Amino acid sequence: MTTFRRKTPEELLESIERLKHGKFKILIGAASGTGKTYQMLREGQQLKERGIDVVICAVTTLQRPETVEQLAGLDRIPSIHWMKNGEEKKDLPVEELVKRNPEVVLVDHLAHRNRPGAKFNTRLEDILFLLKQGISVITTINAYELAGADEIALQRTGIQAEETIPPGTLDLADEVRLIDVAPETVMKRIEAGLLGKKVHPSICRRDNLAVLRELSLRLVAEGVNELLNRHRETEGLSGPSGASERILVSVQYHWNASIYIRRGQQIAKRLNGDLIVASFVKPGIKLTKEQEAFKRSIVKLCSKIGAQFTEWPLPGRRLLPVKLRELSTRLGATRIVMGHSKQSRIQEILKGSVIHGLLRKLTHTDLFLMADRADTEGERIMPIKHHEYEQGLPGAIAKTFRRQTPEEAEQQKIRLNRGTFKVYIGASPGVGKTYTMLREGNLLRSSGVDVVVGLLETHGRRETIAQLGGLEIIPRRKAVYRGSQLEDMDTEAVLSRYPEVVLIDELAHTNIPGSLHVKRYEDILRILDAGISVITTVNVQHLESLNDAVEQVTGVRVRETVPDDLLRKADEVELIDVTPQMLQQRLREGKIYASSKVDQALQSFFKIGNLIALRELALREIADDVDERLESWDRGNSLRGPWRRKELIFVCVDKGPNAERIIRHGFRLAYRLKAEWHVTFVDIRKQASLQEDQELLQIKRLTQRLGGTFDLLTSPRRCRIADTLLSKADKLGATQIIMGQTRRRWQRCLSISPAIGLGVIRKSTARDVLIVSGNK
Repeated sequence: MTTFRRKTPEELLESIERLKHGKFKILIGAASGTGKTYQMLREGQQLKERGIDVVICAVTTLQRPETVEQLAGLDRIPSIHWMKNGEEKKDLPVEELVKRNPEVVLVDHLAHRNRPGAKFNTRLEDILFLLKQGISVITTINAYELAGADEIALQRTGIQAEETIPPGTLDLADEVRLIDVAPETVMKRIEAGLLGKKVHPSICRRDNLAVLRELSLRLVAEGVNELLNRHRETEGLSGPSGASERILVSVQYHWNASIYIRRGQQIAKRLNGDLIVASFVKPGIKLTKEQEAFKRSIVKLCSKIGAQFTEWPLPGRRLLPVKLRELSTRLGATRIVMGHSKQSRIQEILKGSVIHGLLRKLTHTDLFLMADRADTEGERIMPIKHHEYEQGLPGAIAKTFRRQTPEEAEQQKIRLNRGTFKVYIGASPGVGKTYTMLREGNLLRSSGVDVVVGLLETHGRRETIAQLGGLEIIPRRKAVYRGSQLEDMDTEAVLSRYPEVVLIDELAHTNIPGSLHVKRYEDILRILDAGISVITTVNVQHLESLNDAVEQVTGVRVRETVPDDLLRKADEVELIDVTPQMLQQRLREGKIYASSKVDQALQSFFKIGNLIALRELALREIADDVDERLESWDRGNSLRGPWRRKELIFVCVDKGPNAERIIRHGFRLAYRLKAEWHVTFVDIRKQASLQEDQELLQIKRLTQRLGGTFDLLTSPRRCRIADTLLSKADKLGATQIIMGQTRRRWQRCLSISPAIGLGVIRKSTARDVLIVSGNK
């Protein structure tokens, strides 16, 4: 949104100073060995190719061959060497650098303390001084070297940072780029001696590396989220961004407020979102002593669990839906948490219904109605205890020594014979997934591994083509479809060649009609089952469960998707992270699309807001993936903590336009809660047939593709559909019901035969109910 406000003299001076200031870029990794220095030097080489004056100083390569290669041709300014506790340290010769006056300086170890008597105490101060002289700096840091993150790392892994940098340092940077590497890759580098002789013992543990990796992913995601929020404010946008979760809990100054807050806290933890607690009070009315006491308790609890508390004026109760919607829009809430209504239908008519009012107004914000379990089982808010097998009690011993069934033995045999599966994922095209895949292929080949390229899409990018090197390419198969000759991967040729590793681009690709499998990922699963390892690439927008979020962010409905389960099946998933500025620069240089398509791309998919939001989606998705793997290794070591309540998610759908969206919501929730989930459709025909109904068939296929169970029920009359659904939910033991938002007129909602959704809500006060918002 263009602003016509004239800048103040102070703002003008700040803008002029910023023009003189150097650019500051930080490359962050989970730990040593993730490749930060390599990537920093590679960026330096790319800048040099563009004619920019780049120098290096105080860079540590540990004589890693790959990293040393990247030094070629870069001008080096000698660092100041000194000893500390028998270890050599390197300081920046600040005056020499200013005298040399390069455009960019590359320097390692941002969290470095200088020698006694140096001009500045820390490397950060050195860098800030250089930036003021108009010299740009690219530097590196480990996630646990940030103040605040160091405490989490020490508590979870036992790794203590030698030095740390202040908490707001990342905010000072113009760009922060994550160098993401799977724990398995770092461990291989340690085994090969690439990290030197002095490696902290705790770094050699897979679970510790995963904790540090998740920490780095979430740190960068938070920074990207702040950047996205600032961008949206500039553009005049409001409401949820679609890239992150924000939970708003509505409470009264009442004894049950803490129960709602604790439930909101659990939801926010599992969704890795922010938690906001709001209370509405009537202006001019003084709180009673009891209400004041409850307010103090709520504020104290919010402070303890890291939630934001806010109090808003409410002129009258009937305005609560309007005020709550306004607050959720202003805060960008993705979910409102509140209790079920205790009013009768007559009371709702006379006094107004908050829930009905919200259902008519909310867009892009889901409504979570928390179960009132007091009548059925008492308060059950805190997690229940682990099962015996999770606590290491006798049940676990019995399970360890039980003989496997023939089916279990066969499944284990298949897993042992299966190839290794690695996925490179990015936020958008052009981040360097294919380049990195080819680079790894060449490294494997140089170490004696038999590697071939099964399918490669270079899109004419010179850097990618050059990275192909001497890798063998399996010729594509050709097929004629509707008079046109098309090409695709020759799966049979790959199986016949039987290499140790095959590189296959574009996981989400749809095969030529008439192929054995519809999707390329099905070919890949077949290749893996044959004992061939696969390295592949995909963009985050192709994950099935993120389809709606991506559409909300970009306005584009992605048609080619892959089941999220593919990421779970992968042995390694690595994110190729590139900042939006860097990506747009690549686009302008013609490294992503042809020059004729650049302007169109910058005005559509590659708009800065889209790139920021997609990047945040990718960071959070991989952080969640890391967390899930951590939980599978050790339930106590996950950053967001374990979920110990056994849940069964019951998803109700009709044949409306939002059915697929509701199913995806059900999957993502069930996955995070590790819950069984069912999707149920009720037909009022006497005999429902999936074969006769393509819409129902599509719903069933999506459910099964995401790992759920589809149930098709019948009901004699429309007015009995709610009872049919609830009967099935009771039979399954459902703990949470998910349904779509009903947009009916007020009079229809309160008629003698109420809307099905409202009927389910009224009869489900002992269950949690999530109403998925409609899209406008």
